[in-house]
Amino acid sequence: MIRRFLKYFKPHRTLFFIDLFCAFLVGLSDEFLPLFVRQIINEAVPAKDLRMITQIGIAMICIYVIKFLLNMVINYWGHVFGVRVQADMRKDIFTHIEQLPIRWFDDHKTGEIMSRITNDLQEISEMAHHGPENLFICSVMLVVSGILLFQINSKLTWIVYLALPLAILFVVLVRKGQMEAFARTRREIGAINGETENSIAGIRVSRASNALEEELNKFSDANVRYVGARKKAYMYLALFNGGMNFFTDLMYAIVILFGGRMLFAGEINAGDFTAYLLFISMFLSPIRRFVETYEMIADGLSGYRRFEEIMNLPLEADEEGAEDAGVLRGEIEFRDVSFRYTNNEEEGPMVISHLNLLIKEKEKLGLAGPSGGGKTTLCSLLPRFYEIDEGAILIDGMDIRHMTRASLRRNIAMVSQDVFLFHGTIRENIAYGNPGAKDEEIIHAAKLAEIHEDIMQMPHGYDTEVGERGVHLSGGQRQRISIARAFLRNPQILILDEATSALDNVTEHLVQKSLDELSKGRTVITVAHRLSTIEHCDNIAVLTRNGIEESGTLKELLDRRGIYWQMAEGSLSKPPADLI
Repeated sequence: MIRRFLKYFKPHRTLFFIDLFCAFLVGLSDEFLPLFVRQIINEAVPAKDLRMITQIGIAMICIYVIKFLLNMVINYWGHVFGVRVQADMRKDIFTHIEQLPIRWFDDHKTGEIMSRITNDLQEISEMAHHGPENLFICSVMLVVSGILLFQINSKLTWIVYLALPLAILFVVLVRKGQMEAFARTRREIGAINGETENSIAGIRVSRASNALEEELNKFSDANVRYVGARKKAYMYLALFNGGMNFFTDLMYAIVILFGGRMLFAGEINAGDFTAYLLFISMFLSPIRRFVETYEMIADGLSGYRRFEEIMNLPLEADEEGAEDAGVLRGEIEFRDVSFRYTNNEEEGPMVISHLNLLIKEKEKLGLAGPSGGGKTTLCSLLPRFYEIDEGAILIDGMDIRHMTRASLRRNIAMVSQDVFLFHGTIRENIAYGNPGAKDEEIIHAAKLAEIHEDIMQMPHGYDTEVGERGVHLSGGQRQRISIARAFLRNPQILILDEATSALDNVTEHLVQKSLDELSKGRTVITVAHRLSTIEHCDNIAVLTRNGIEESGTLKELLDRRGIYWQMAEGSLSKPPADLI
């Protein structure tokens, strides 16, 4: 784990070593004070040498000016180093998350994911900067102070060192429980972020449902769990800090007890004893500094472990030997396809079981059936958002698993009921997925989608901001922008997943007109909420949990008086004249 973490230091190693070098000099500069005090007491005072005292005072001022400048470098460039490491890690984890299978996102809240990208990496950044720097300063001070302590009085130093194994044993015993407590804290803050994101995203629903109390209760539960986790972490932190402070105080007591007896016996003079006390302070200072840094290190390590959890997840990868599909014609075959959303058959039933379906090139297929029958799932399997458990899906006779995902999805466009617009301008949203599109191409796509006139009536035209998730636009406008996006991509296969089900009759008519234009010359799969939207399809298939129950043209299904006829009775618009 340490080796993987250190790879983020490599691009910024110059800054890192500058920071460490400055930290080394700062640690070294602190060691001069006891030496100067010792020299004053043992030499300058007995000799009444004011010149020596003056020279020592000037030297100390010069050292502390240099120390000030070094600390400026450490605090500025050290933090810049930490931020750069954080930015590299954030880029890597975001890139990794963007390529994870869709199935992973089904099991993780957005707020929790955001917590890993923001909160965790912030703590890692602090650890990356202050961790090595503080440990290095502590090491320098401990080594130099230890050497000087032995030079002053080795016997007293060995007595002091006998207490160190107890401190080390204490750290080892406390560390495991503290790391677990900090890891739990990370999980709980992720849960709070998840609840917050969920509540804010659904604010209109909660207001309309007068569900303030329920939202507050859910947030309060997550908050209470976080407080509980943090309390346990602070319990370990208090134990650690208190224990380490006890050991430092114990060392002072040992020096006073044994050093005082040695002073009384004449085994050490007053100057050396005073210098020894100052060096002990220097010796214990890094221990205190480590204690103060330990919470940051524990937070950073638990954050890095969560970072590693994400980075170790397998990416959505193409199979070995996968080929670019080029431009597909659009003949689709589902051959004995079975699928469930969970990997464990005990956790969930088959959503699709041994399904067989053939969609001819440029055919318009309507998918009907009860809710939960697998219509939307079927559409999600085609672009490989999920991997099937059994069988094969073929396009133009080629298994889609033998195509690169990028080339497969390049041939498919989806227009769904739940349109997602990204924060930005209308121009950017139409061109999404095709950033090289020219303005004239964007405008042409908007005209085909019957949205150009609406856009031109807006204050800033194509540069109008859509707001978060397109909140500044009407449902019909959002839907037609998504259709314009599909026009610009010019796909060979089009999936319409209940694209007009949430619209009023007038808006549905406008959007349906755009969809009819978009469907020309393409293979189209239309998932029906209103059966009227699939009346003119070339073929209609009724999908239930049992598979394809029946299929055929509208006339054939109505004449059969089966499931489709039962669904259509009372809801299907008047059949075209040629069916009467």
